[in-house]
Amino acid sequence: MTLHTTSGRWKLGFLLSVITALLWGALPIALKTLLGGMDAITITWYRFLASAVLLAAYLAARRRRARSVRPKGLLLLLIIVCCLCLCANYIIYLIGLDHLTPSIAQVVIQLAPGFMLLGGVFIYRERFVRLQWTGMLVFVAGMGLFFNGRLALLIGGLTDYTIGILLIITAAIAWAVYGLTQKQLLRCYSSEMILLVIYIFGAVAFFPAAHPGQIATLNTLQVFLLIFAALNTLFAYGCFAEALEHWEASRVSAVLATVPVLTVFLMMIVSSLWPQVIEPENLSPISLAGALLVVGGSIMAAVSSDPKHQIPPLQTPEP
Repeated sequence: MTLHTTSGRWKLGFLLSVITALLWGALPIALKTLLGGMDAITITWYRFLASAVLLAAYLAARRRRARSVRPKGLLLLLIIVCCLCLCANYIIYLIGLDHLTPSIAQVVIQLAPGFMLLGGVFIYRERFVRLQWTGMLVFVAGMGLFFNGRLALLIGGLTDYTIGILLIITAAIAWAVYGLTQKQLLRCYSSEMILLVIYIFGAVAFFPAAHPGQIATLNTLQVFLLIFAALNTLFAYGCFAEALEHWEASRVSAVLATVPVLTVFLMMIVSSLWPQVIEPENLSPISLAGALLVVGGSIMAAVSSDPKHQIPPLQTPEP
């Protein structure tokens, strides 16, 4: 099989990677603010509906047709698992975010790529080189530093904080299963067609429990944030996919690994300018250092893998 080669326009690839990272870095802040006026299921339903409509329109305009592979047997089961897991990732992450601050949720969800890397080792027998193991150790150390002042809360019983952490970890596991399943489905379908099926599935599945009329109770800012959240996934994924056309996957992944730090700094800016919109976070210097180590470990794991054994880049974990 002929391997994909980049266009060589690395500056464009870098710019698109940065735009993707900024979109995903800002998303949990927007979602956290939006949760004050709309429930998690309704937000998720609007996001899936918008993504399904826009992606279907895009594919129709490009006259992209699905590969004629009939989904039956194991293939159909994989499609169902893929749909259920990404839907679970979206909704569980959002419910967990309701219990936590955006920065904490964004750091914890970085467990997802790690779970996926480990899944690739055990399921697909992919190589895990020494530098990747080092990156994982740096990642774990960063997590320990980030939560250094909150360990008592984590082990002190089932608090609101603990529930939020457990929910985000569950969302990370769901995304890893989705990613590993999609890897197998990519043998038969394009990533766009897989996502379209998932978005339609999610829009239909969440509709019975959604309350679309809640949009009438939102203020102007919340309506803007809902539009931003609804468009974010599709536009960010589009920038991400285009970045891969112009720049190496490992380097794109390294830029996207900075998303938690971007969320931390965006939170500092937004909470200082508009404290009435979102409460400021009190992160200690040690926690900030831990966040940087989490990013550093993620980058080491992303850029050190053997290209022959890499898992194809997928969508970054929700958000």
